[in-house]
Amino acid sequence: MPVLTRPRNDPGQYDDLAAEWWRPRGAFEPLHWLAKARAALIPAGTGVLLDVACGGGLLAPHVKTYRHVGVDIGESAVRIAREHGIATARGDVLRLPIADEVADVVVAGEVFEHVYDLDGMVAEITRVLKPGGTLVCDTLADTWLSRFVMVTIAERLPFVPAGIHDPALFVDPTRLQTICKKNGIDLKVRGLRPAISDALLHRVRLRDEVRMLPTRWTGVVYQGLGVKR
Repeated sequence: MPVLTRPRNDPGQYDDLAAEWWRPRGAFEPLHWLAKARAALIPAGTGVLLDVACGGGLLAPHVKTYRHVGVDIGESAVRIAREHGIATARGDVLRLPIADEVADVVVAGEVFEHVYDLDGMVAEITRVLKPGGTLVCDTLADTWLSRFVMVTIAERLPFVPAGIHDPALFVDPTRLQTICKKNGIDLKVRGLRPAISDALLHRVRLRDEVRMLPTRWTGVVYQGLGVKR
């Protein structure tokens, strides 16, 4: 696992780790599993799918019928996502370079736990989403167990790059639902966990992919599915 030297949650870390986006068993391997689970919530249809904080474009293999547009703050992420077939633009999630009400679907995967202005980001998502459009998201819960699992344990295994998360920014699911409702999005949430057998086999290199399974418990990782009123 590459060693990071920047402050926690510094967006520049993703430029430092640019080679890891698609490297087999690389630092971002778990993000591929989450992207697949995220894609399962995308409704069947056509139109524009806006991938907010698209990173290196890990959702690309799972988006077939939509026009896939990605926005990310990282120069290298935008380039890599474009190489994987996504129409990309560089921009801040708090000032999306997208016109009002153009997206049929907005996907915000593993990004809410990185922003300092959650209200502002949800407001931007609402602005660009069409009435009746769908929000698909996943993030890390603001619980002691989530901080212990995703920071204390995961960084020591190592399972995620050290310093990639600031646990102070983890998001309580009820808080996220409240912010979404205030902005006109009715959000339902459910937990997400790795399949234990897959994780054990992956650890001893007998399995390449770990399935992420839905659960009612939202204490560590959780998904959200919402519709703009």
